[in-house]
Amino acid sequence: MKKSIWAFVCLVSFLHAGVDINTASKKELMQIKGIGSKKAEAIIAYREHNCFDSVDSLQKVKGIGKKFIQKHKEELHASQCHK
Repeated sequence: MKKSIWAFVCLVSFLHAGVDINTASKKELMQIKGIGSKKAEAIIAYREHNCFDSVDSLQKVKGIGKKFIQKHKEELHASQCHK
């Protein structure tokens, strides 16, 4: 019983925190509706040379616009850059 409660707490905290666009794996990025394999790869390719200062800076990636960001802003965040 304790393990299932712990797993639930971890899942809720993960879902609440959202996906970090500066560190998320391709698989994690693809869990956001509207991000498929190609967009996930484009995000990862972009951040190999740049850092996302904010979720709004996702617009710098081809195929991602203001509407997408507005729709998913609660699900995404950008951790502090270390480059």
